[in-house]
Amino acid sequence: MKQTLSLRLSQHLALTPQLQQSIRLLQLSTLELNQEIEQALQENPLLERIEPGEVTHYAGANDALAHARSEEAPTSSEEPIGAAEEGEWGSSELDWPVHGSAKGPRDPNDESDADAGELQAASTRLQDHLINQLALSQLTGKERLRVAFLIEALDEDGYLTSPLEELAETLPEELIGEPDEVLDDLRIALKHLQNLDPPGVGARDARECLLLQLSNQPPSATQALATAIVRDYLEPLANRDYAKIKKALGCEDDALRAAQELIRSLNPRPGAPFAPLEARYIVPDVIVKKQRGVWVVQLNQEAVPRLRINRMYAEILRRQRGGAGNLSGQLQEAKWLIKNVQQRFDTILRVSQAIVDRQRAFFDHGEVAMRPLTLREIAETVDLHESTISRVTTQKYLASPRGIFELKYFFGSHVATDTGGAASSTAIRALIKQLVAAEDGHKPLSDSRIAEILGEQGFKVARRTVAKYRESLNIPPVNLRKTL
Repeated sequence: MKQTLSLRLSQHLALTPQLQQSIRLLQLSTLELNQEIEQALQENPLLERIEPGEVTHYAGANDALAHARSEEAPTSSEEPIGAAEEGEWGSSELDWPVHGSAKGPRDPNDESDADAGELQAASTRLQDHLINQLALSQLTGKERLRVAFLIEALDEDGYLTSPLEELAETLPEELIGEPDEVLDDLRIALKHLQNLDPPGVGARDARECLLLQLSNQPPSATQALATAIVRDYLEPLANRDYAKIKKALGCEDDALRAAQELIRSLNPRPGAPFAPLEARYIVPDVIVKKQRGVWVVQLNQEAVPRLRINRMYAEILRRQRGGAGNLSGQLQEAKWLIKNVQQRFDTILRVSQAIVDRQRAFFDHGEVAMRPLTLREIAETVDLHESTISRVTTQKYLASPRGIFELKYFFGSHVATDTGGAASSTAIRALIKQLVAAEDGHKPLSDSRIAEILGEQGFKVARRTVAKYRESLNIPPVNLRKTL
């Protein structure tokens, strides 16, 4: 072993703090970006937010701010980021709640009774609703406390998931009567609980929940048949095995159909209306509008932070060059943040416009016109890396007349066609959804038959691919779509 000297050439990428911040901001959602900015505002006195409605001027008295931004100003404009005129879509039209799938704008002046009722129900806990009823009952004090004990053991759907034997072991001593009658006392308390509103509350399983609700229905032949089905044939009903039910209960199609409709009208989750509302609000990053026959993308000014350098501290730095080292570093950080935030939205705008240009047919005709699109296509169009496109399209949203969509929604694999072209998997899903919606419930389409129909329309789709797309659309298999 001996020491030697050797010369070796290599390449490596050094990420500056500014570049690291730029990459991090690019992959953040709008909510996460606002949290990041709020933290920066608290830590850096050189950075401040322009309040809504505030008029800004950048001449004369504000020369210090212009000077502070001159070295690394992202554009030639002296306007702070986000200070452009607001479009015709105001914030009241853009803060749209999204529940599961994207919805369109909601009228802020809409005060329908249904919405008010939902809010009122959601503001009252199920337990509080039941306790209020219990206070009006004729039960003794100890009986009420036992029922209240069971009420607190309910889950958010209104079910009593813990066995009475386990609950008996945790029953407070003051609620215990005769030691050998504890379980009987709890069973009686449970009966009282199950007589409260909403019907079905206090059930131990779905079958008992439905039976409790059926017991509140007016007596009739349909009610009796529905009760028998729920009690003994709930699984065959879920599997659409109508032949087995008709043979066992000796009923005709019309009677079974009426009983099925009655069962469907019941609520298997009686406590759900009282669960807290967890609405997820999305502020779109960009807005798509049709102008003179062309789909144009604009930044949503409500999503763009309005930031600037603090005028007073910038003036201090201008007068004391090099005399305030800490402030100089914070000034540089503030300029980096302003530049990187603007660069983030500029990139989102470029990528969004490229996506919209590729998917013009979707905005004109809907999902069936979606074309296949890959990250590489957009990356080549806007001259960025695929990883950058992936960051830009994750948790970034686009508002259009067709709804709000995550940018990733517009990317999809392709399916070959007879003409040698390709169709988007999203378009194929839309066609499958249309075929299932129009099918005969007595003879629903199998996956093989759907594949054949798509083949007749020029799309080469295998049966297993149809099954995969059908499952992604939450469409049940053929045997579970059959109706009487």
